[in-house]
Amino acid sequence: MKIKSILTNSFGILISRITGLIRDVLMASALGASFWSDMFLVAFKLPNLFRRIFAEGAFTQAFMPSFIASKHKGVFATAIFLRFLLFLILLSIIITLFPEFITKLLAWGWSDELITQTATMTAINFWYLDLIFIVTFLATLLQYKEHFATTAMSTILLNISMIIALYIYMKDDPQSVAYALSFAVLIGGTLQVIAHLIAIKKFNLHKLLVGGWNYRDKKDVKEEQKHFKSLFLPSILGNSTPQISAFVDTLLATFLATGSVTYLFYANRIFQLPLAIIAIATATVLFPSVSKALKHGDEVSAYNNLDKAFWLLLSLLGAAMAGGIILAEPIVWLLFESGNFTQDKTIETVKVLQMYMIGLLPFGLAKLFSLFLYASHRHLKAAKISLYSLVVSITFSLILMQPLGASGLALAGSIGGWVLFVFTVKEVGIERFVAIVNSKKLLYFVIFILAFSFLLYEINIFLLDWIRESV
Repeated sequence: MKIKSILTNSFGILISRITGLIRDVLMASALGASFWSDMFLVAFKLPNLFRRIFAEGAFTQAFMPSFIASKHKGVFATAIFLRFLLFLILLSIIITLFPEFITKLLAWGWSDELITQTATMTAINFWYLDLIFIVTFLATLLQYKEHFATTAMSTILLNISMIIALYIYMKDDPQSVAYALSFAVLIGGTLQVIAHLIAIKKFNLHKLLVGGWNYRDKKDVKEEQKHFKSLFLPSILGNSTPQISAFVDTLLATFLATGSVTYLFYANRIFQLPLAIIAIATATVLFPSVSKALKHGDEVSAYNNLDKAFWLLLSLLGAAMAGGIILAEPIVWLLFESGNFTQDKTIETVKVLQMYMIGLLPFGLAKLFSLFLYASHRHLKAAKISLYSLVVSITFSLILMQPLGASGLALAGSIGGWVLFVFTVKEVGIERFVAIVNSKKLLYFVIFILAFSFLLYEINIFLLDWIRESV
């Protein structure tokens, strides 16, 4: 297992998420949990949804195995890039011309007046999707060369762009702040593209793409493109359960009290931090190696990586889950409670965060086990499993949203995460899972989590007393 690469990737993601949290703290102070914060977050939701689907799995896990198997990599890569980019540009033009329609789909529970106010921001933010596809495509080529740092760190550029916009417009009216953030998203996306182009040049991958343009006889790559297409759509569904669930939650939250969209957003931002720096970072690094090993029939090496990564993720995600649940109030208070983000908003966000954290462990481990489905081209099976999870999540969202509000939506997502994990493990092989956990390490893990949780409980009591005294 490539610990150095995992740590490098984790560090880059950590720095990106820290700057993201700084951005969110400033945004919470500037906009609070208001109509304007809800408007911007709804407008940013769709491109952000696709960013997570593309950047954290779907495109890479369909493209990488096909790219590794391709006999004419430059032609194959160039053809896929052009088709996707042209489609996204056309889609962005349509959204720009008819933004009210897509905004209404994002926020069914809003009035026509709110939809009209948000529509322009939706059109602006949607162009970020074109930029992030370019980033994701170039990032996948870099991953093939086992270079992860550029992609892990590049989100910093987006966050810095938005932080600068917040700093400049902090004291302006909320509408100006929301629009400044929307344009900052596009500036940040452009900077991400530039950073990846520099890395592509450094690794001489630009020669591969140029070769793809110049190759004349392209008939022999049609089968490769056809195979990629057969993997891509299932891969989208297979990787997008958490994102689609969060997207549906945002839509349902528009029917709840004002601020519900914002509570979900900030709580999910905290939830995504350990998921990204632990699970996604590990899965991203392992995927090229696992894909190459399985292609060459080296299952021993592939599953040896699974064994080692499982215990690493179980320990780190288990500790993070306990910390997120027990220390939820001090965490939210420290990060967000200032300016227009008042104590009552902190309490509501805490409830949502605790429900999200219940799903941290299963979502993270499912990321790991699903690698072997995608690396072995079982994308359709992964998609079916993801669909089961999504149906369960949406069903429980509808059941729990009225009695529990926004926290009920978060709990429903966590329930869906456990369904995703159980079915993914079953497909990879129950016998393999049993062989991994049938170890003294499991007892050590249970003892560690119990002791760690007790320590966190004592720390939480101390911090809450300190917070009450300081308020």
